[in-house]
Amino acid sequence: MDKIRFGVIGVGALGRHHARWAAQIDVFDFQGVYDINAERAASVANELNCRAFDSIDTLADACDAISVAVTTSNHAEVAMQVIDAGRHILIEKPIAATLDDADAIIAAARDKNVKLMVGHIERFNPALEALAQYQLHPRFIEAHRLAAFNPRGADVAVVLDLMIHDIDLALHLIKSPIRDMAASAVAVVSDTVDIANARLTFENGAVANLTASRISLQPMRKLRIFQTSGYFSLDFAEKRADMYRLLDGAPLDNEMVIPLGQSGRHIGYIQAGDSTRDMLRAELEAFAAAVRGERAVPVTGEEARRALEAALKVIEAGREAADVAHVHG
Repeated sequence: MDKIRFGVIGVGALGRHHARWAAQIDVFDFQGVYDINAERAASVANELNCRAFDSIDTLADACDAISVAVTTSNHAEVAMQVIDAGRHILIEKPIAATLDDADAIIAAARDKNVKLMVGHIERFNPALEALAQYQLHPRFIEAHRLAAFNPRGADVAVVLDLMIHDIDLALHLIKSPIRDMAASAVAVVSDTVDIANARLTFENGAVANLTASRISLQPMRKLRIFQTSGYFSLDFAEKRADMYRLLDGAPLDNEMVIPLGQSGRHIGYIQAGDSTRDMLRAELEAFAAAVRGERAVPVTGEEARRALEAALKVIEAGREAADVAHVHG
């Protein structure tokens, strides 16, 4: 395949960066952008020396593949236009606001035989990618994702804005259906949930305890994985992983050997990551490789739907817990 003619729909805070990287990635023949705010589209087009299209249809006509970075409530409408035009699509997370919309997007992409990828960007974090050298069998995952309040994401609950990253990672790492969940959720400064905690129990017995807040003074994006053979601490903000495993044989070449107290056993320790790597660029390059048939789609619509389904159940569980607390309060 020659270069992929590429465009971006929605050039707000995040979509602008999609466009910025698309203009720099060699495999793309970057055509331009569309935004419902014509002034914003013109500004980005002027910055990147590309065209500001006057409609989704005209942009689709000029492209082979499109990145959709509009507000979540508009994902389904815009995605269906792109897919109906037969264009491959990278859509920002969450895949949609409702399961019905997600199902419609997935079905349409299948019918049109277009590649559908969803932008769960932490899948491309060097901290997560450092785990590829290990056999992972998580028994417990704990995640904290904290941020200052930003009205940009406040149209949806913090579960769909932030926690869904860690829901996706838990599903990706544990690879078992969710059996049960409990949640607490609180609205503080917006009309939707701003703080949430969820405890997910999986059919294989693993547990994930996830906390998300968008009213924190100190940002944090950390996830810890506990299993019988090791412990992994991931700092997504620093793009770094600290990896400890119980040695049962010779250490790896780059492994530091640490005595495990007075047990007579030893732990192998590695720190890995790459703070300079841009995850959005990596995500777009992976999408391009999938469009060209060089690799499978790394985050499929079906995977994104499972994360959305779990996130919506967390919101509902939090609502039910709040109602019970109100009754007994």
